[in-house]
This record gives sequence, C-alpha cells and structure tokens, in this order.
Amino acid sequence: MAKAKNNNPNDTPLMQQHKAIKQKYPDAVLLFRVGDFYETFGQDAVIASQVLGITLTKRNNGAAASLDLAGFPHHSLDTYLHKLVKAGYRVAICDQLEDPKQAKGIVKRGVTEMLTPGTAVNDKLLEHNSNNFLAGIHFADNDQFGIAFLDLSTGEFFVAEGDREYADKLLQSFRPAEVVFQRHQQKKYKEYFGSKTYIYTLDEWIFDKNYTEDVLLKHFQTHSLKGFGIAAMENGIIAAGAVIHYLKDTEHPNLQHITSIGSIHKNDFLWMDKFTIRNLELAGGPADGQHTLLKVLDNTVSPMGARLLKRWIIFPLIDLHKINERLDVVEVLIKDPELRQSLIQSIKLCGDIERLVAKIPTKKINPREVLQLARGLQQVALIKQVCLAQSNPYLKRIGDALNPCPVIAEKIFREIIEQPPATILKGGVIQNGILPELDELRTISKDGKAYLTELQVREAEQTGISSLKVGFNNVFGYYLEVTNVHKNKVPENWIRKQTLANAERYITPELKEYEEKITGAEDKILQLELQLYDQLLNELSDYLAPVQANGNLIAVLDCLGCFAHNAIHYQYKKPTLHEEASWSIKEGRHPVIERNLPVGEPYIHNDLELNKTEQQIIILTGPNMSGKSALLRQTALITLMAHMGSFVPATEAHISLTDKIFTRVGASDNLSGGESTFMVEMNETASIINNITDKSLVLLDEIGRGTSTYDGISIAWSIAEYLHQSPHQPKTLFATHYHELNELEARLERVKNYHVTNKEIGNKIIFLRKLARGGSTHSFGIHVAKMAGMPPALIRRANEILSQLENKHVNETDEDPRTIKEKIKDVNAPKFQLSIFDAHSETFEGIRKALTDIDINRLTPVEALLKLQEIKAKIQ
Repeated sequence: MAKAKNNNPNDTPLMQQHKAIKQKYPDAVLLFRVGDFYETFGQDAVIASQVLGITLTKRNNGAAASLDLAGFPHHSLDTYLHKLVKAGYRVAICDQLEDPKQAKGIVKRGVTEMLTPGTAVNDKLLEHNSNNFLAGIHFADNDQFGIAFLDLSTGEFFVAEGDREYADKLLQSFRPAEVVFQRHQQKKYKEYFGSKTYIYTLDEWIFDKNYTEDVLLKHFQTHSLKGFGIAAMENGIIAAGAVIHYLKDTEHPNLQHITSIGSIHKNDFLWMDKFTIRNLELAGGPADGQHTLLKVLDNTVSPMGARLLKRWIIFPLIDLHKINERLDVVEVLIKDPELRQSLIQSIKLCGDIERLVAKIPTKKINPREVLQLARGLQQVALIKQVCLAQSNPYLKRIGDALNPCPVIAEKIFREIIEQPPATILKGGVIQNGILPELDELRTISKDGKAYLTELQVREAEQTGISSLKVGFNNVFGYYLEVTNVHKNKVPENWIRKQTLANAERYITPELKEYEEKITGAEDKILQLELQLYDQLLNELSDYLAPVQANGNLIAVLDCLGCFAHNAIHYQYKKPTLHEEASWSIKEGRHPVIERNLPVGEPYIHNDLELNKTEQQIIILTGPNMSGKSALLRQTALITLMAHMGSFVPATEAHISLTDKIFTRVGASDNLSGGESTFMVEMNETASIINNITDKSLVLLDEIGRGTSTYDGISIAWSIAEYLHQSPHQPKTLFATHYHELNELEARLERVKNYHVTNKEIGNKIIFLRKLARGGSTHSFGIHVAKMAGMPPALIRRANEILSQLENKHVNETDEDPRTIKEKIKDVNAPKFQLSIFDAHSETFEGIRKALTDIDINRLTPVEALLKLQEIKAKIQ
C-alpha cells in the first residue's frame, strides 16, 4: 500500500521523497526542510498547528485531494522544536544534504537528527538544575528488573537491578523524561509503574544478553564490563545496552561523551520506598509545590551542584565513614570563611562543565561555550590549588583528582578571540597569528579599499592619467576607467572591456589577480576558520573523561559548600552519627516549615528521644492541626539530612545509623487504580511491616482512619503491638487520633505516650505545638472545623451531637453497653429548621431556649402574649 502511494503519478517528486522518508519514521513528526522553511504535511501538520499555534493550510500536490500543510522559517527551529518535544512528541529533522544550487534534479534530503523527550540536549529543552534521564527497563523472569538511566546532556549513566518495588522507587526518584522497554510488556508496565512518563517500546530481540553486552563493549571499547563493576548485573546490562541501541537507532551516533557507567546498589544507600519519598515531599518536580526539602536546601551556585544535590537527597549515604567525611568538610568550610568564599566564587565561574563537554562529540558546542569551558578549566586549576593546600584529607583527595587540562585550555585561549560570536558560521572566531594564510586573507578583505586606492594612485602616476578611477560591476568585476581625453595614454598591456560615451574601461592582470583574491577571501576565511575550529573540537574530544570528572568533583564541592551556607544562615548544627540504637534530638525543627513561617514568627522546637530500652515506640496524640504530622516529618528529615552529610536543624543531634526510613503520612486515593484511601493506606503499611530491620525508623500517622472507628482502632493497636514484639524493634513514632491507644503504655514496656500541647481560652483553642509526656483525650475536631470556616449553624449542631454523645457515654453503666450506632440512634433531631441567617448569637440562643422550655398545652392566651412580648424585647 505504501509503495503504491509513493508511485502515485499525481505526487510531485518532492512529495514522493517526503513519503519515502516519512515511512522510516512513522511515529515521529517529520520536519521537512524545503528552502528556508521546515514544512510538515498531513497529520504532522495538524499536530504542528495545534502545538505550535501556526497556520494550517492546504497544499495542492496534484492529487484529487489537497494535503494539510504547516511550516515555519528554518531559523525558528530551536523555538518550535522545544515546544513539540515538551508536548511529548518525537521529532525527526529532515535536512537538505546538498547545496540546492548544485543539485541535479530534486535536492537530496535525509533525517539528520531525531529528538524525543528523553534524548533532548538543546539548552531550551532542558532545566539547568535538573537531569533529563532516558530510562531503559528490562522485564526479566520472576518479576525481576534491569533498569538503566542515561542523561544524554551530561553523559551520566547508571545501572541497577532488583524487584518491582525497587524499580518503581528508582523511576520515581530519577523521574526520567522517557522510558523504553520490550514492546509486549506495555500492559505490565502501565499496571506496575503507571502511565505518567512518555514511553517508547522496542522489539523483543534487542533485549538479548549477548547483543546488549556486545553493544556496551563496542561503545566503551573494552573487552569486559568488570572495570565498571557491573559484569554480574545481567538484567542491568540488558537495560543499559537497550538504551545505547535506542540512541543509535534515533540518529545519535556521537556518544563519545558517555565515558563510564556506574551501578546503583540498594544496600549502598539509606532506603526510602516510593511512598516515603512522596510523603516527605523531598524533591518533587517542576509542576509540584515549592515546599520541598530540595527547595529549602538548594543554595548551590552551579547547575552541576543543583543536579547532584537532588540525587543526594533521594540517595542518602549509609556508610558511616563517607558520611563523616562530608560532615568534616562542611565543618572546615564553616570555620574558614575565606576558604568557603574562594571555592564558591571559583565554582560560580566554572559554568556547566558537564553539559558543555557533552556537546563536543556532536560538534554542537559554539565558540562562546568552548571559551567558557576553557575559563571553567582555569577555575578548576585554582580550586585544585586551594584544595591541595588544606589539611582535610577529603579536600586533598578532591584536589588531587581534579585535572585542569592546561594544554587544551591554553590552546583554546590562544586560538579563540576574547569575545567570539554565538556561532562559528558568522566567522571572526579564530585569533590572528594562528595560520598565515588566514591572516593574509583577512588583510586582503580588510584592507581591500586601501589597496585599490593605492593601485589607482600608482597607475595614475605611471601613466599620467590624472582622472583614472577604479570601479566595480557584476559583469566583469574590478576595472580601471579612463576618460576619452586620456585614452591615448593607456599602456598596451591593459585590456579594454567596455566603451562608454565619454570613457573606456580596462582591466589589468594585477587587478584581475587581486579581484580573485578579494572576492573569494570571505568564503575562504570562513572555510579556514571552520577547519581550525573543527580541529580544536577534535582535540577537545580527547579530554572528555577528565573534564567530566572535574564536573562531578566541582558538583561535590558545591553541595558541601551549600551545606556550610545553610548551617551558617539557618543555625544548623553538626549531627553525631553512631552505630548504637539510640536516637535523640535537642530543640529539633522542621527544615521546610520553619523557612515558610510568616516573618517574625518563631518556630516551636521540640526534644525527642527514641531507643530500644525504654522508648522504642512513641504514641503521639493531640488536637488535629496541632503539629503531630510535622513532628513525624521533622524526625525523618533530620535523620535524612544527617545521612546526606548535612548539618541539621537542632541544637544537638545524636543519630543512630539508619538503613531504612518508612513513613505512612497523610491520605491519598488511587482512584484511577480503583483503590480507596483505606486500601492505599493498608498497602503502604504492609510494605513497612514486611521490610523493617533493626536499624529502621518507622513513622506512622493516623493509621486506620480510612475505615470504621473500631476497625481502625483494632488495626492501629495490633500494628503497634507487632512493632513492639518484632525481633527488630524498629524505632517508631505513631501519631494517632485514637486516644484508646494510650492504654498501650501500661501494657507494653517500651511504649510511651506523648501529646502535643494546647491551651483553651474561652471557647477557643490555641495550639502550643510543644511535645509533652502523657496522652491526650480530646481531639478538638469541631474547633478545627470552625477555624476552617464551616457555617456557624453546622458547628452549633456538631456541638449539640457531641454533647449528647458524651452525656450518654457518662451515664452509661456496665449493664448498658451500647455500640456507637445505638448511641447515635438516641441523638435528638434538630428541633427547628436551621436559619439561613447568622443565628449563633447569645440572643438567639436565649430565645431558642425559652421556646424549647414552653409547654404549649398549659399556656394560657395571656401567658402566650407575655412570652411573645418577652421575646420581642430580647430582639430589640
């Protein structure tokens, strides 16, 4: 059918060419270069007009039906490309492969670049402080997965493998822009991981162990993958090889900047499942709220540092030695302001080394960026010098590992002018003195007019033709013009080219030779500059690995400098991490909430202690909105920050080395998956119960509230008992509105009751947000409803019902045990229709009481009139 289309005699040669190319890229929007425009046809044109807001027209291609058409000028490519890719479309750029002036017949065209959400490298398509990962997933047997993440814009490449939960956690942590996997696994992918990310499926044969391993070996030009530490990760190798295959299949042949591949092992980092990462609001995405830990901690000064900090938050360390190394450097930077300022200033001036170097293999790095790379290397030399001068061993190691690549940096400074244009195609990029031929051509081009004036004066003197002029036209170029008065003085070797009414025009061998030089000079200058620039980029390609390593080390220093900045400005203190089971904080604060308080409002800090001897589980009760959830999150965030190597918001912190943080905080429905709030809650809690260890920190908030009261109490009670009796004895904070759980303190030795304090003034409640021993017996839910702006009549009715239920509970005897359902049946119905007016004042309450107390059957007419008068007086 497709062939028949291509052979349609009604199609123009251009449309036949377009259809042939489109068949190779059926799932991409094809931008087809025609002259100075990129054109789209058919369905591609419809998409382009909708996404880009450009006019949709019709092209009469000779067929019976006309074809949809939409296009834009070629110089607007970056702008429109950005919009198409951001909208989630694959885009194939089809360029003219030969000069139209020299083409015989139709111009040769071909796809020179394919862009997808996960393969974007253009600055306009990228967030400077976020990675743009392409992920590959291999669905192996027994619900095991290989998973790889590659950022084409930086060359960072990671591989991991594990079960479904681990794969899901990694996908949520890395937030890839695009995921590729086996074609027949689409249903399973959506069931396991959802459908928020852009996906693309590949043929099954690509996910073959031998093929993918061979792809990686050829790419890295090695005989084995042992040097990268991934040789045993069979499923991971398949995922990584599939990613490289996909890149080459989408017109990305220049991948030399992907110089290494690293592994991510589950046990190398503090584990947080996907629920915990979401509940703690750690990083979020561009569309998420601003109140995240990343938002308040990120005071990095380079894009590289910002990207690395996000990874440090999601993957905190678990190695005590590595954590202490970071903490010690932060301490050094705090104590030595001069050192800190020196490093920060140099890091700022480095630019985005990682992304600049990644542009070299594709030759898409412009002259300004090359110069910035050299300036960055210049700063690396200064940073190296500063680090090597320190006594801290970690800083010394960083200094030793930095490589300023002085040879190539000096070459760049020597060859590129100080303020080059934005593109090499404009010329004027290469310094004078690099190539004699280039200097000569520049002299000719620059001094052309002066040379012609000199030639005119010289010839006039030699011939005695005082009126001699040098001119130019498009027919025969430069010429000498002699008036008829002096034409008898013209030398024999001048060649006459044109006769006018009162003058004649001549050329000379010297003038012709110079003309050839001057007219071709600009083209030759650009050609020579392009050659020299290309040679420079080829030499830069030899430095990809060391420059990338510099970028990573600079990012590390940036993050540590950021931690020092935060500690100074927000009064964070150095935590002590240890292998023991005790966890204690003095005057702890929530790092995000305290930064978002109104100006001048102090944060109410709290002390907290957890251990395995006396206080393994804290049952935390208190009014709604009093700050229980904030205290839980604060405990997790302080623990996490300490494991990142950051100082923490407390005056003193002794943190036990933690391998897993689990949270069940807040309620959320998974309606699209057909799961209720309670089902989501139970899934998350089951994940916690089944994965705890003796080094885990467990934070549970309002477990069981998604079901009936007695079911909820029963589940919450049994969970607390289970965690207490578990051989692991995980440190646990259990916030609840079930005051019945306070009974556990008397029954379980390592359970302690705490509450968040409050103060009642009149009929108002003030939350003091201070932690105190003992349980709370009141939740003040109706007060919170009032604060939220519920109608006064509704609040009054709720108080009535609460009062009746509490009274019945007080009057209840052991012989009269009744369920909540039976008690509710006894609640009185409202005795009158609720007014639409604001009937909450004392006056109306008094009237209502008076009317309620009247026995109409015993009321005489005179008494009725008196009562009416009494009510009237109250209103007045």
